[in-house]
Amino acid sequence: MSDIIRVCETFSSIQGESGYAGYPCFFIRLTGCNLRCSYCDTAYAWYEGRERTVDDLIDEVDNAGMGLVEITGGEPLLQEGALILADRLIEKGYDLLIETNGSQDISEVNERAVIILDMKTPGSGMSEEMDLENLRRLRSGDEIKFVITSEEDYHWALGIIRDYALEERRVLFSPVHGRLSPERLAEWMIRDRLSVRLNLQLHKYIFGERRGV
Repeated sequence: MSDIIRVCETFSSIQGESGYAGYPCFFIRLTGCNLRCSYCDTAYAWYEGRERTVDDLIDEVDNAGMGLVEITGGEPLLQEGALILADRLIEKGYDLLIETNGSQDISEVNERAVIILDMKTPGSGMSEEMDLENLRRLRSGDEIKFVITSEEDYHWALGIIRDYALEERRVLFSPVHGRLSPERLAEWMIRDRLSVRLNLQLHKYIFGERRGV
């Protein structure tokens, strides 16, 4: 496998989503995505970036001095070098999160990484692109995120949770920023007594919409 990776950006910030929200984190955003979600807020990652080596990225992570690292995109699993990078980071003792868009097979990802599987709802326009077998490939510490645009998406997500017996998994429901209010989504979750976590994009509440935070 190649140890050359096309990287859009790297930066230190607060982990804004997932069960790790609120922790300082170093982010490695890779270039390229095979999906075109209707609400995408990182479209610049579809094409922007430059080639870097795994060794170069490891040095940057070491210099950043943070124990928590996330590889994201775009879609990181489109690049085989992402798996090499993941293995190296874990070997060095970092806590690693990998956020993937649900369309790529996750079975080759290092079992000590935490996968954040972003299941695309119908409102994204990409739900037909999901590899639903990933829901059977999840490990105990992995998380499933549903980005919700509407009540239709909400009920679709409930169907996936039921059909794939995800009730005991770490499930996150995230309202699309600017399209569905957190209050409305919270009301539905309370009404239905769901055992899922409301997942807000904490970094946007702290830093706004600018990139690299």
